[in-house]
Amino acid sequence: MSYLLSATCAVPAAGAVLTAALPAGTTESRRRTTKAVALAVSAATLGLAAAVAASFETGGARYQLTESYSWIRSFGISFSLGADGIGTALVLLTAVLVPLVMLAGWHDADPAAPEGSFESKRRTQAFFALILAVESMVLVSFLATDVFVFYVFFEAMLIPMYFLIGGFGDRAGGPDADRQRSYAAVKFLLYNLLGGLVMLAAVIGLYVVAGDQGHATFSLTGLTDAISSGQLVIEPNAQRALFLGFFFAFAVKAPLWPLHTWLPNAMGESTAGTAVLITAVVDKVGTFAMLRFCLGLFPDASKTFAPVIMVLALVGIVYGALVAIGQKDIKRLVAYASISHFGFIILGIFAMTSQGQSGATLYMVNHGISTAAWMLVAGFLISRRGSRLIADYGGVQKVAPVLAGTFLIGGLATLSLPGLAPFVSEFLVLVGTFSRYPALGVVATFGIVLAALYALLLYQRTMTGPVKAGVEGVKDLKVRELAVVAPLVALTLLLGVYPKPLTDLVNPAVDDTLSQVHRTDPAPAHPVAATNGGEQK
Repeated sequence: MSYLLSATCAVPAAGAVLTAALPAGTTESRRRTTKAVALAVSAATLGLAAAVAASFETGGARYQLTESYSWIRSFGISFSLGADGIGTALVLLTAVLVPLVMLAGWHDADPAAPEGSFESKRRTQAFFALILAVESMVLVSFLATDVFVFYVFFEAMLIPMYFLIGGFGDRAGGPDADRQRSYAAVKFLLYNLLGGLVMLAAVIGLYVVAGDQGHATFSLTGLTDAISSGQLVIEPNAQRALFLGFFFAFAVKAPLWPLHTWLPNAMGESTAGTAVLITAVVDKVGTFAMLRFCLGLFPDASKTFAPVIMVLALVGIVYGALVAIGQKDIKRLVAYASISHFGFIILGIFAMTSQGQSGATLYMVNHGISTAAWMLVAGFLISRRGSRLIADYGGVQKVAPVLAGTFLIGGLATLSLPGLAPFVSEFLVLVGTFSRYPALGVVATFGIVLAALYALLLYQRTMTGPVKAGVEGVKDLKVRELAVVAPLVALTLLLGVYPKPLTDLVNPAVDDTLSQVHRTDPAPAHPVAATNGGEQK
């Protein structure tokens, strides 16, 4: 049995404990040591994630490198891990983003309090330990093949995220920043705890229903195999109720309109790095779980509710983009843009076509990369000017051209410009949606036009025109900041022109998911006749 998956999850967890236990950072040298240790741990995790991807055989079994350790034997609970193509892609995304988030937030936890105070002693250790704790829990969520284990870590990640939002907020906030930050953290926690409570009831219900038919287990593979073979038959009303219990929790986490309202507050009041963790990493657990758990465990209910969910996703696409256009706060604009993008992801998942689900999975990865680039550069800009308000900027490209250029690339990726990574994802989602729900596909394309508006208007208002007062002192990107942005820009360009490695990784898992819900791609409305020497047969 391979121990690669457990090592990938355990290293950041051990690193979080080690970082928290380091001597208190009462001096700059100790704080620097803490940061270096945390960064080294995240780099080691990236190496392990790369080893997982390298060991994964795209033509092999759905779940590979599997591990299983008995946990609560009387309830059939095991700490079981397994990597499929979709989970592996998201593990790589997480492992790539976390060290970049650390580098971007290198000084976010430097204390504003006087040396010797409790805040000055513990802030640095706490900040970086919490990031590593989130990484470990997210990785387990992407690899868990036991429903109960997934639920535990799905909920547990809320705790470190709560402290990252509430305890390490954006220093560019207004005079009531502490109150707003506390409100955002509590709202984030309550919304997601409510979703988790509903899911817990559904998890228990699933165990009871399965146990009544001789399948008293939380094993995802055991349950899905039994459902696919007909050995486990969940009565339609029970299946719909259980589906809604799982889906509600995932829709809050994703977030899907109208359960989205916690996201703009949480991202707006967080540091830029924490905002990236929220939208590029943690929220992906919700959309990933829709694919793995909702469709795998409740195939008939998934098909029943698919049209309603797609309409909600469509509303999210248009609503998020429209509200983004009217935002005055840079970070809240990016938050509403993300709500629109999550609508595209969910649309692709429930279109239940190979193109739609492949595009949705690519969208999870590409949105994480492009939004991370956009948000982190926005964070660098905000930290220099000390304001999140769009109106306080203008002419930045004249004083910081590299910063402005990378900000433009992030914006162009967000609007899915051809040649950049999100374009491939969005195109596949739209093609997959058109083939089964043409009307929904037509409306969804309107979101592309709106994305161009909010992305280009933001660039125009902040980067072009005369240099506004307070902007003249803005410095260009430093070496550390370029080290953060360069890999994201490179990945955006690479996956925009050559997405094949990623599609080869995820497509087998997508095909397996479609087979679980007994869906095939619709036949073309106008099939192309075979030709021979230029003549139709």
